[in-house]
Amino acid sequence: MAIYAIGDIQGCLDEFRDLLNALTFDPKRDRLWLVGDLVNRGPRSLDTLRYIRDLGDAAITVLGNHDLHLLALAMAPGARPPEKSLRHVLKAKDQSKLIEWLRDLPLLHYDKTLQTVMVHAGIYPGWDLKQARKLAVEVEQALRGKKAGKLLRKMYGSKPDNWSDDLTGYKRLRFIINSFTRMRFCRPDGSLDFTAKLGPADYGDEILPWYKMPRRKTADVRIVFGHWSTLGYYEKANVLALDTGCVWGGLLTAAQIDDHTPLVQVRSRQRRRY
Repeated sequence: MAIYAIGDIQGCLDEFRDLLNALTFDPKRDRLWLVGDLVNRGPRSLDTLRYIRDLGDAAITVLGNHDLHLLALAMAPGARPPEKSLRHVLKAKDQSKLIEWLRDLPLLHYDKTLQTVMVHAGIYPGWDLKQARKLAVEVEQALRGKKAGKLLRKMYGSKPDNWSDDLTGYKRLRFIINSFTRMRFCRPDGSLDFTAKLGPADYGDEILPWYKMPRRKTADVRIVFGHWSTLGYYEKANVLALDTGCVWGGLLTAAQIDDHTPLVQVRSRQRRRY
């Protein structure tokens, strides 16, 4: 048995299947950890959802910001106009089943044996693992509740940008969602910076990658994440970043996380866009 973590797929099903072939993946024996953003921008979002759902227990997936956006389009119509790459999902005969499956996915997955946690973008530096797990459950329960549509309509926006235990209501839930699914950089005061989207080398000390913030409370646990294609593959000090920009014409990357083996990567079939 092997456990492979795989970066953002974003509707690139052909590359995902290429990667599974390169891994000689066997769903009866092996397991996948998928860092989220299964859909959007790539050519086969609908088929990707169906394929991963049908993998059943062989694939563990966390929600990414594009997956949450799809939920909003389906459950809170009018919140945002649907992208062309998601219209096929919204019009599919099995749309409701796919949305219910997606809605049931977690924001955070933790394996105690591996001492490894998976999220889409990261864990806010001021949270320890216990608090992060608890806050993830807050959002997961809200997404599965009767007011999920209202939450999905109100999740958009970048404020508040700093955490307080006193935050309540949709402001609290929005900050938690943004931290797990959109975060890249933090300012020295701990607030989130959503304007910077390039790699860390493109900015000075006025902002830092969330994983380099001083006194980060999850420094003792390995964190696997995606979301940040301009960061690319990065592995250092309990941090493993796996979004290598497949949808932008880059690579789709898998790392075996139960054993330290070489990366397995496949080239994108998409047109290079940066």
